Amino acid sequence: MNATSLRLFFALRCPTELAERIAQWRDALGLHGHPVPPANLHLTLAFLGQQPSVRLAELGSLAATLKAAPFDLRLDTLVRRRNGLLYLAPSEPPAALQELAEQLHQALRTAGFGLEERPFLAHLTLMRRCTTRPPAANPSFDWSVGHFALLASETSPRGSVYQQIAEWPLLRFR
Repeated sequence: MNATSLRLFFALRCPTELAERIAQWRDALGLHGHPVPPANLHLTLAFLGQQPSVRLAELGSLAATLKAAPFDLRLDTLVRRRNGLLYLAPSEPPAALQELAEQLHQALRTAGFGLEERPFLAHLTLMRRCTTRPPAANPSFDWSVGHFALLASETSPRGSVYQQIAEWPLLRFR
């Protein structure tokens, strides 16, 4: 990994056991494309792109100030976009997820980090360049979310590898 800059994003990392179940379910659909490895399954909260590594401490301090409650997330909608992106999404995103994303985006913008202007879309990417239409499916994957993380993405000949930089708990505040 380049010591002077890193490709960074904040995300909810899919728990290992759930990621394995989701990957098995996806693989059983028999679709063609580039599947995301189970270890890389996540829901992006904020994509930062290439950032100087000297800003890691600032990002850690910023994340530690967020006051967000844990929540339950149900991934129950399968979507394939025209560009071949296949993902799971919640039909009803929890208010706590939206609040976490909004709080994080606001804090990042205030700190001078440039973010994409498109609205937050809660989704977990399953496959890229999916060339086949998925069959009608009724997925239902439940996830108790209790923390969020800062990840670095490194591209290798075998694809992207995500390294967790730090993690913060979601806590109930009164």
